[in-house]
Amino acid sequence: MKVLIKQAIIVSTSSPFNGQTKDILIHNGFITTIADLISEDADQLIQLEGLHVSIGWMDSFAHFCDPGFEYRETLETGSLAAAAGGFTDVLVIPNTSPVLHAKSQVEYIVQKSTAGSAVTIHPIGAVSKNTEGKELAEMYDMANSGAIAFSDGLNAIQDGGLLLKALQYVKTIDAVVIQVPDDKSIGSGGLMNEGIISTQLGLPGKPAMAEELMVARDIKLTRYADSKLHFTGISSAKSLEYIKRAKAAELAVTCSVTPYHLFFCDEDLQQYDTNLKVNPPLRTKNDRIALLRGLLDGTIDFIASHHIPQNYDSKVCEFEYAKNGMIGLESLFGVIGAVVNSSGTANWRIEQLIECLSIAPRKIFGLAVPEIKEGAKATLTLFNPFQEYKFEEKDIRSKSKNSAFIGKTLKGKVIGIINGDKISLN
Repeated sequence: MKVLIKQAIIVSTSSPFNGQTKDILIHNGFITTIADLISEDADQLIQLEGLHVSIGWMDSFAHFCDPGFEYRETLETGSLAAAAGGFTDVLVIPNTSPVLHAKSQVEYIVQKSTAGSAVTIHPIGAVSKNTEGKELAEMYDMANSGAIAFSDGLNAIQDGGLLLKALQYVKTIDAVVIQVPDDKSIGSGGLMNEGIISTQLGLPGKPAMAEELMVARDIKLTRYADSKLHFTGISSAKSLEYIKRAKAAELAVTCSVTPYHLFFCDEDLQQYDTNLKVNPPLRTKNDRIALLRGLLDGTIDFIASHHIPQNYDSKVCEFEYAKNGMIGLESLFGVIGAVVNSSGTANWRIEQLIECLSIAPRKIFGLAVPEIKEGAKATLTLFNPFQEYKFEEKDIRSKSKNSAFIGKTLKGKVIGIINGDKISLN
């Protein structure tokens, strides 16, 4: 099968064609020709105004709920959501039933995800058995079966001794531990960020200190183990300070931020929108501004969707009883475009955003970075970074619809992905 992409602006700092407008011919999943003009016949023609192309994007923290919670999401619907959001690769968290804590569960994900999907799904193996934080899981076996990284996913590892053992263990397989920093002994009953807004709304708060203490502790453990740790869902300005210092000390500490922590703050909870009930919670406006600055100056390595589907009944209820989480794969690119546009940081080049979405996560998790060159496998995302649109429920491919971005004006439209001989266009 031949696919011809016409007059696309190539966005890839590693490509000699970066910033140039080219035609790209793909034959049986491989790029055969890149030229100013290609007149060859093709089975599929892609030609749109404002068309840009980059190497395929990668998300590092998504819940596809399969096996065990297929009423919220499946590998198939999760893949459709990822493709709609421009992602050719997704790391899925282990909080399934059964938990991804042994090689058989990892092999299930690997084998099931290869069946006809344009998205490559990479399992994250659990650090502890049943993600209970008590006993190390079979990380070596899981790595051999296809686990890319290790994390207890939605369950932050509370036991410092266990995390230290995990950090020491993953050194032998050159892997990374992913941690959502959250000390559950502090503000365990909190429903939102502790502060003026939580007091005004009459909701119990969870202080930013619950995150910051965990970040400080885990950095010290990483230094002691001389290992690799990635913080995901960073939400506090103070946490970012600690990470910045760790990087200055040349520790192998990296971090990512969610799109909703860049877009919303605790003030947006005035209407008790349960879609904004997330963990870590939305912090103050000053924290949100600090996170954006951290993304722009490179302290934050990339953006992770934290795509957490929840069914209707888990969100359409009293705020106290609503479950944490928001879907985010389909809207991520448009959200970041809207945030950067509204912040007045026009000097932030599109190449920097694409590096955050494609190159940075692959380097951190040790995956090969695709290339846009003749002879390379086609791993591409097609998009228009300047198109503004209103995000609507019809744009959602996920099985769940728990998004606070429905009705918001976003900037940056994904056109589709090409992953080898698989194509998915919106």
